[in-house]
Amino acid sequence: MQHENNGLTRRQFIKVSAGTVGTLALTTTLLNKALGRARADSSQPDTGSANGKARAWCMVIDLKKCEGCVTIDSPPQCTQACINGHFVPKGQQWIQVFEAEQPGGGKTFMPTPCYQCENAPCVNVCPVAATYHSKDGVVLVDHRRCIGCRMCMAACPYQRRFFNWGTPELPANAAFAEYSPFYPVPAVKGTVIKCMFCAHLLEDGKLPLCVMGCPMKALYMGDRNENIASNGVEVVELSRLLGENDAFQYKEDLGTQPRVFYLPGHGQNFGREASDHRPLKEPVWGWGGEGFEKRPDIFTKDVHNFQHQPGILGEASQK
Repeated sequence: MQHENNGLTRRQFIKVSAGTVGTLALTTTLLNKALGRARADSSQPDTGSANGKARAWCMVIDLKKCEGCVTIDSPPQCTQACINGHFVPKGQQWIQVFEAEQPGGGKTFMPTPCYQCENAPCVNVCPVAATYHSKDGVVLVDHRRCIGCRMCMAACPYQRRFFNWGTPELPANAAFAEYSPFYPVPAVKGTVIKCMFCAHLLEDGKLPLCVMGCPMKALYMGDRNENIASNGVEVVELSRLLGENDAFQYKEDLGTQPRVFYLPGHGQNFGREASDHRPLKEPVWGWGGEGFEKRPDIFTKDVHNFQHQPGILGEASQK
């Protein structure tokens, strides 16, 4: 089922879409307060800080805190929160957690959202400009323009895009969702879809679902222009968080300029040893339909070669 925008303003759309997901009411206002945004003041621009500057959204994932949710015997809750909040089609994981071998032995976990590249190969190759950057730097897909050629999927070096092979079977309350590139619900058959940093929530001064869903608070949403980041329980100085923890970017040598940063680790902040062999649990879908895994495709998940990148975890993960 595809809906037109019906002339709604972006602010009106956010109010409608927020009502479809009850958990959004519980989302923190820490980041909103720190940025000094006045959501209720209609004189404020739809995006941008109080001083009028555009945002420069980024994500920081602290691998010292990420233990794959194995210590609480559950599927990765960042993935589960994303699935539940976006009615993600069965089989798709817009933020997927992988296991990777550490150079010094043992395994670490690696949550992988869309990397929101500044020099995004997907944007560069799209023949119909269906994928584009928002003015805050988030890579979006307009499914009303997407022709399903999947050139963007071939171009993405992170394999973080998915193709909607069929019309998904979704819960009844998904019928109330109003489609927008900022909130691509419901999914449209024959188009490419992916993580969009919960752009609809960011515009309303709220944190993404994965950030709020992480019980270990390993995920931070940051604004590089304001130099702050929040995981929902604290607000920190972004540059200090990155600089003091040996932050790295996945495949940064490709020149994509990804807006996702990792802090090395293996879940040790919650007592997990790198040698811990407890496996990840699969997320759960409350609906059926044709998922990404149902059809053979050349665009496979190759993020496992993360472990072959020399030094990206390095000695810092052994500290």
